[in-house]
Amino acid sequence: MTLNVRRIVTSHTKDGKAVVGTDEITSNVQKLRSGNYETLLWVTEDAPADVNGEDPTATPRDIEPPVRGSIFRVLELVPGKEAYMHRTDTIDYAICLSGKCEMLLDEDEKVDFKQGDVMVQRATMHGWANPFDEPCQIAFILIGSNAPTKHWHEH
Repeated sequence: MTLNVRRIVTSHTKDGKAVVGTDEITSNVQKLRSGNYETLLWVTEDAPADVNGEDPTATPRDIEPPVRGSIFRVLELVPGKEAYMHRTDTIDYAICLSGKCEMLLDEDEKVDFKQGDVMVQRATMHGWANPFDEPCQIAFILIGSNAPTKHWHEH
């Protein structure tokens, strides 16, 4: 595993001055059933987001954020990883931080995704595969949406 993410979280002093509240390597890295690794970086419960309160990353979360919230994580796809096809009721912003991988869509469509690429995923059926020899790290920001994924119809 090479997932080693430095997370910096800003805060305020009692008199309102901006300060660094947290600056550390994440310690909540977990190995998923798929063999991949992830670290949860932040979660919001609602929009607009509450910028006060405790660190919401102490407990693991499901893949999707709260309905009106967001979730920010980094995923490391291990080499040789096959795609797990799934759909989430979210709009996802994905940024490839290192390595390369493939995103599979319906009808066997495949998109190459490499370091520096960004993707906006709009509640589509998809899966991430890493048929390459090196890990691929992707940052994901998932935001709740009104996507009717259980009964999807184009209008």
